[in-house]
Amino acid sequence: MQYKTDIEAVDALASSYKALSKEISKVIVGQEEVVRASIISLFSNGHSLLVGVPGLAKTLLINTLANVLDLSFKRIQFTPDLMPSDITGSEVLGDDRHFHFNRGPLFANIVLADEINRTPPKTQAALLEAMQERHVTVSGQRHDLPAPFFVLATQNPIEQEGTYPLPEAQLDRFMFNILLNYPSYEQELEVVRQTTVERKVELTPILNAGQIMEFQKVVRKIPVADNVMQYAVNLATRSRPNTERATKEVNQYVTWGAGPRASQNRVLGAKCHAALHGKYSPDIEDVRSIAQLVLRHRIVVNYKAEADGLNVDKLIDTLL
Repeated sequence: MQYKTDIEAVDALASSYKALSKEISKVIVGQEEVVRASIISLFSNGHSLLVGVPGLAKTLLINTLANVLDLSFKRIQFTPDLMPSDITGSEVLGDDRHFHFNRGPLFANIVLADEINRTPPKTQAALLEAMQERHVTVSGQRHDLPAPFFVLATQNPIEQEGTYPLPEAQLDRFMFNILLNYPSYEQELEVVRQTTVERKVELTPILNAGQIMEFQKVVRKIPVADNVMQYAVNLATRSRPNTERATKEVNQYVTWGAGPRASQNRVLGAKCHAALHGKYSPDIEDVRSIAQLVLRHRIVVNYKAEADGLNVDKLIDTLL
């Protein structure tokens, strides 16, 4: 859909977000922050890492998101024996004695990479390369992935035996690190009420692939004031230990700070956050609202921080 002005396009994005949230809430109880972060990541053309214990409706949330966006959805359960060809696809010999490319589960608009830290590094690398390049190469042939392409990977924070933790360089490819918390008593009560009876919810698709790609272009066009841009970049530079702008807490507790990609993602995310709330340009509050999502997986704290009970989120709060 073509809009006459950028203002009209931003208004349409804000109203679409409200409609999406309302439709998703028919199935998902609570988790408003997780839904908001996932939608911002999608409209910013990024990918997200969801960290939460089992049973918090991660799969249901992503499946619901795919349905209301009228996009194709595939789930990949990552296991220690999963090979790169299992996710990208492979060449198979057909009846005509010619090789044909058999597409893997990566060929979908929304891909749920479940428990990404349970598969060996070479399979993780194949997924992360596809996320970055938006295509896969098999037998020397390039195969483009469908657009829009959005990966939501999950990790279980409590079981670390037999896992392959993602290196920092690969974690950096995720725009957001989204924490899923336990529901409140009232929310859990509502979940039990809804899921222990015969109940079928009909979801209405709100947007399609073409409209989503149009909105991704709209987000890129949103102007950013110099002071907001400087604030966003300053957050990243202050997180780097033993540099000119580093804070006292960073020098004391941080081993590794955020790179330039953090600044890019924070500005893009702030643009989208502003648009979803009906604003035509982001302010410092928009940058602050997504700071933890962007920085959480890009800052590595040392043993002193753990000893003093300082986690990454608390450290980020000192930078804001």
